[in-house]
Amino acid sequence: MGRARLARLHGIATSYAPSPGKSVQTADDTVVAVLAALGVDASTPHAVRTALAAYEDGAGRALLPRTVVARPDRPPDLTGLPEGTVLRVETEGGGTADLGAPDPAALTRLPLGIHVLEARTPGGRTARAPLIVAPDRVPAPPGRSHGFLVQLYSLLSRRSWGMGDLGDLADLAAWSGRALGTGFVQLNPLHAAVPGPPTDPSPYRPSSRRFPDPVHLRIEHIPEYADLAGTARLRADELAARAHALRSEVLEGGALIDRDAVWALKREALELLWAVPLSPGRRAAYCDFLAEQGQALEDHATWCAIAERHGPDWRGWPDGLRDPRSPGTARLRHRLLDRIDFHCRLAWLTDQQLAAAQRAARDAGMAIGLVHDLAVGVHPSGADTWAQQDAFAAGMSIGAPPDAFNARGQDWGLPPWRPDALAAAGYAPYRELLRGLLRHAGALRIDHVMGLFRLWWVPEGRPPTEGAYVRYDGEAMLSVLALEAQRAGAAVIGEDLGTVEPGVRDALAARGVLGTSVLWFERDYGGGERDAAPRAEAADAAEAAEASDGPGAARAPEAVSDGSATGPAGEGVAAREAAPGPGAAARILAPGEWRSGCLATVTTHDLPTTAARLTGADVALRERLGLLTGPPDRERSRATYELAEWMGELVRRGLLPEGQGDEEAAVKGVHRFLLRTPARMVGVWLPDAVGDRRPQNLPGTWDEYPNWRLPIAGPDGRPHTLEELAASPRLHALMRELSDGYR
Repeated sequence: MGRARLARLHGIATSYAPSPGKSVQTADDTVVAVLAALGVDASTPHAVRTALAAYEDGAGRALLPRTVVARPDRPPDLTGLPEGTVLRVETEGGGTADLGAPDPAALTRLPLGIHVLEARTPGGRTARAPLIVAPDRVPAPPGRSHGFLVQLYSLLSRRSWGMGDLGDLADLAAWSGRALGTGFVQLNPLHAAVPGPPTDPSPYRPSSRRFPDPVHLRIEHIPEYADLAGTARLRADELAARAHALRSEVLEGGALIDRDAVWALKREALELLWAVPLSPGRRAAYCDFLAEQGQALEDHATWCAIAERHGPDWRGWPDGLRDPRSPGTARLRHRLLDRIDFHCRLAWLTDQQLAAAQRAARDAGMAIGLVHDLAVGVHPSGADTWAQQDAFAAGMSIGAPPDAFNARGQDWGLPPWRPDALAAAGYAPYRELLRGLLRHAGALRIDHVMGLFRLWWVPEGRPPTEGAYVRYDGEAMLSVLALEAQRAGAAVIGEDLGTVEPGVRDALAARGVLGTSVLWFERDYGGGERDAAPRAEAADAAEAAEASDGPGAARAPEAVSDGSATGPAGEGVAAREAAPGPGAAARILAPGEWRSGCLATVTTHDLPTTAARLTGADVALRERLGLLTGPPDRERSRATYELAEWMGELVRRGLLPEGQGDEEAAVKGVHRFLLRTPARMVGVWLPDAVGDRRPQNLPGTWDEYPNWRLPIAGPDGRPHTLEELAASPRLHALMRELSDGYR
């Protein structure tokens, strides 16, 4: 009982429900391991008693919580303060406010921001805590809009250096906003990757979420490029010629996108540009950026510089360098000042081009512009975990528990944030992360948004079945999100596919966070409360698709718990296997039954393209790779039945006037269906617009399929450049449906 109580005090669940009506107790040794990761020894009865006593003497007697949260009409609970206590607030702007006797409502009337609350008792005890005063809601999207969803690396133009870049993004935004009336472009995470070779191509397993990756830079758009002269100019021209050849191999030679080859060329070009003196105005802007980013950027650049010497896994560095604040690191930092400056410069240049892309979007009339994506975690050996070691739980990985579709659970290989460390720091790491991502965004998508409330922690060396849920302060996490989103004037989209605990979707909606609704999963599963399971059977598909080394990412073979669950489930196969036979499947939700607070799409990066579903190419691909969970005939039969069911639905609603059997018409039809829903945002997967058959990511595969390395292509597999996309009759015909739908 003592250990269970200790677990509850630290937000650790001692049981979980793998399916409705079933409860599984968390193993004692798992509870001990998770408590240890939170700095609590519970290994023996004596240790448990000691830890409970320490909690009562510490957190149990604390005058104030680690962080106090207030928002309009929701004052904090300060009822535990002794009579006669007085409060004082140091505001974010540098002022002070003496509140006198505790009046929680007075805290809600303070300016929005991050303040410091001080409590002083008549007996002389004092306590200080960060005070977050947040708005009730994040900003709403400005009206209904439609836009593209795209993996940036896959979008090559005739100017790209082997993969899509920020110049291509700006061009896509400028063209689609002006010519097609789109309101946004949603991207994959642009976070900094752990350098290779080989570099993990997944954008969902980054080294750092705080800074973007300079591999996305358009070299020719850097102002210093025009100032290259002499041998530097000749070398830059040689690099550009090699980049042209690399691009041609992808677009015309059938080669895969090679991030490492692209980075090798860009890195050398950036070394040449770094040697070009900045103009006075550019130097001043760079210095302002350094001052604004402060210690976070210095740490990131230092990690990059040390990684050049000792490799990208800081856990294997010499002892003196594993601590970013050690004397050894300080000495090496001094010796590596030039390399640190180089990496700081790259962060600045990338930030500038991100700003330019958002300006291009807004100048083109987009109400939202860029929608950036926040991955759920970071690589255990990357820059963020090195710089913020106290904020991460050592020896833990996040994932998903066993459920009806995956008896082995999932381990994503990503270390979790410690909820106690976040609270003690006033959520500073989280605030800084959001602030950086929202600098040049009209909206932010949060991958696995349920992680703001709880995450499944798996102790290192144990299977994901032996994990435990650890709870985060959802009120605080949402309040920080609302504050930073309001400061940036940005909307927020939560990826809430999969099993979602009751109440979470309601809590997100109450704060104005949009959900994610995928056409194929929107059915009435008879679960009653929408939180409980309306998308669970098929949407656990998307949840499982997030398995691999992090949500949305491909997994190494040793990380895959079960091909039948983690691979095929990513495209709804778990649902097909679990669903009843023809004639008894869950009812397709009518457009009017969809929620308005969502981004509605037909498909995502982890699911088959629409053309693949319509033609059966998705089942054929999984059969070829041995990923089917049942006999091929049964799989094909289920897919055929579901497709016929959807086509019949479109015909009944008058959304397929061209009749059945026309692939392009069917693609239009499912998007016409989305337009009938009240969804605030409708997203078009850009490859769908030209009939691409290939998914960008096939969960459950590693070397078997080229995840995250494919350019956008047409039905025949021939890559399409941005210029060809802009001239595509098929794309224009589809997008006219959406623009006409808003008139």
